[in-house]
Amino acid sequence: MDNRGRLSLIACGSGKVFAERVDVELDTIMRAEEGEPFTGLIDSSEIFFANREVKTVINESVRGDDVYVVQFFDDPESPRSVNDNLMALLTAINAAHQADAERITVVIPQFPYARQERKKARESITARQVCRFIEISGATRTITLDLHSPAIGGFFERATLDDLHASKPLNEYFKTIHNLQNLTVVSPDVGSAERARTLSRALGCDMAICDKERDYSRPGTVKMVRLVGDVKDRDVLMVDDMIATGGSIIEAAATCKRLGARDIYLGCSLPFFNGNAIERLEAAYREGVFKLLMGTDSVPRGPAFMQSHPWYREVSVAPLFARVIFNINRRLSVSSLLR
Repeated sequence: MDNRGRLSLIACGSGKVFAERVDVELDTIMRAEEGEPFTGLIDSSEIFFANREVKTVINESVRGDDVYVVQFFDDPESPRSVNDNLMALLTAINAAHQADAERITVVIPQFPYARQERKKARESITARQVCRFIEISGATRTITLDLHSPAIGGFFERATLDDLHASKPLNEYFKTIHNLQNLTVVSPDVGSAERARTLSRALGCDMAICDKERDYSRPGTVKMVRLVGDVKDRDVLMVDDMIATGGSIIEAAATCKRLGARDIYLGCSLPFFNGNAIERLEAAYREGVFKLLMGTDSVPRGPAFMQSHPWYREVSVAPLFARVIFNINRRLSVSSLLR
């Protein structure tokens, strides 16, 4: 079969759990379609020095390989900062480049600094800098999930970008817990309207939009929410690309509740839960604002978190990433997988 060389997977420290899940899914795909196991999880070491400098050492040959480097940045299970993990990723990319890998693809379900993609005042466009760092380090492709602003793809000058979407895995899970009757999909803000429109078409239900006005003097604070549409006596599904502090989606859900919505289900691709978000969500759940929140393992929480927080369910996107990686390596189409 024509392919891009031996498929090799390198796990950075904070990307290790997800890389292991992708490894299992790749093994399943290869055994089913080619009758051979996947043996390409590469032994590597991530070393942090006393002054917090970092380096990555690849402990086996990747010469001529099609290498995929997996990393997370906002990792709730790690003491490393976003910047620590970004630098670790860059050293891993460059280590593979120095080891003469044929191609290097970055697998980052979380794209760092994605909310700093345009100039609002005297400030940097940091998302563009991240793209350049990735390219300069030696990567020729990036795979991410539900990029906050699709325009970021234009910041790459040489590397290509594949932006995957968690909508299909989230939809499939939601169908197991709801019969889709008497359901309205609500966009938590105007910027998410296209995502909500696509979701409502896929589920065959009505749609409404929350128009929110932010208080920019206090980050993560919403001043006012207006609803365009009707949710009275209906169940609501509200999905966003990320939940950071939780303020926006909680206020949007509370608005729907005040306007007569019944059960409200929340979903997001990237459940960052920064700051006191978990406490805010816990309080909103106890007050009956929402019934369930679905997130993905792009920010892994795990069984213990779900057990202690009955309002949360984790849906894996590892099968989606594994299929995209396999198709890229085997020179198969990935366009249908990006939707």
